[in-house]
Amino acid sequence: MTDASISQLTSGAYEQALKVIESVEPRIAAATRQELADQRGSLKLIASENYASPAVLLTMGTWFSDKYAEGTVGHRFYAACQNVDTVESLAAEHARELFGAPYAYVQPHSGIDANLVAFWSILANRIETPALKRLGAKNVNELTEADWESLRHEFGNQRLLGMSLDSGGHLTHGFRPNISGKMFHQQQYGTDPETGLLDYDVVRAKAKEFKPLVLVAGYSAYPRRVNFAKMREIADEVGAVLMVDMAHFAGLVAGKVFTGDENPVPFAHVTTTTTHKSLRGPRGGMVLAQEEFAADVDRGCPMVLGGPLSHVMAAKAVALAEARQPEFQTYAQNIADNAKSLAEGFLTRDAKLVTGGTDNHIVLLDVTKYGLTGRQAESALLDAGVVTNRNSVPSDPNGAWYTSGIRLGTPALTTRGFGHDEFDRVAELIVEVLTNTQPGTTKAGDPSKASYALADGVADRVQAGADELLEKHPLYPGLELS
Repeated sequence: MTDASISQLTSGAYEQALKVIESVEPRIAAATRQELADQRGSLKLIASENYASPAVLLTMGTWFSDKYAEGTVGHRFYAACQNVDTVESLAAEHARELFGAPYAYVQPHSGIDANLVAFWSILANRIETPALKRLGAKNVNELTEADWESLRHEFGNQRLLGMSLDSGGHLTHGFRPNISGKMFHQQQYGTDPETGLLDYDVVRAKAKEFKPLVLVAGYSAYPRRVNFAKMREIADEVGAVLMVDMAHFAGLVAGKVFTGDENPVPFAHVTTTTTHKSLRGPRGGMVLAQEEFAADVDRGCPMVLGGPLSHVMAAKAVALAEARQPEFQTYAQNIADNAKSLAEGFLTRDAKLVTGGTDNHIVLLDVTKYGLTGRQAESALLDAGVVTNRNSVPSDPNGAWYTSGIRLGTPALTTRGFGHDEFDRVAELIVEVLTNTQPGTTKAGDPSKASYALADGVADRVQAGADELLEKHPLYPGLELS
């Protein structure tokens, strides 16, 4: 089938679907059409977003959405799940083959769900199972009340060491307001205050002092690669389980950009990821594990999760099948190359980057040079058709809400076909906005961390520049809606 015929079929499918939606709630159909228009007309630089293929998107809109399928393949709590078994088996098979993992669990609804499954699987493997053997019980239902209270106490007093939020870690890596910071006795490691880079000797010293049960590696806003072989060495030295959250860079692992010591899967006991972001699939999560943890992870439902989203698991299977094609490796390499081009574009214009550059898909821009907070910069850029998100920088004086930086990622625009020259131009447009934005004041005349004033004409000028780039690389080319 040719690309033209596929586009024609896709256009027809969406047009008919929207007409059906319009017959019930036309405002939803209108919002859906507008979302496509908005995404087509803006420079999407949010590092955690991408554009899934029409095949992935269409897969989610099927009657698999109507099925309850709690349990696992061949062991469901509901009848008539044979087709769901097929879908889940295929998704897990693609995941194992793509990442070289012994075991894959594709039920998590999100990255946070995947991390919760991983945390509780580790607790079950290292705390519950030994306790049951010691007490001569087959499962927790056979424990006395006193035994169960003792086990609960053990669960609630385990230690987790993860990367701090302002250094590039994620909320679920032990951030106190998050459930991970409440269910564990947690401490965090940071980055070097001068370079912004991970110092493995410091992480090792922290681990030896704290002796965590779980050492979490991975990031959501760290613009460099991580040596996971070293992280595993540290975990082994202190008897910790190494859990890696690769949600942001899973596409670079799948696309063989991160290999050797930079590929977490062979080194981590448990690896979690989302299936969107750089992997370019549906919104969802996934857990990969070594055989030692497979049985515990397989208990994700009902341990943590409710009924799996069968239609999303089907879309995961399609996306993972796409990622196994040779062209995905080219795409993944382009993501990394384009991030370097974007970083170079900023540096040549005297912008300040955390760690001074990037070697993954993330560029973290410190906007304090322009007298702005991250929130002000994010809002001003959005006015000009540039979609980013504010983000903390190391030792951020503005905290996690207002921040001092903006995080930029290249996966989405790389999907559209942007290359070196386009990303250099993107850097130019962003700098033009930031240099022409002034921070505002409150009604009392005090400096405001939120309000701002963009110089006249700048938003229109930058939007016009963005439009020139976007017109050369249309989103879902050939997809036309009336």
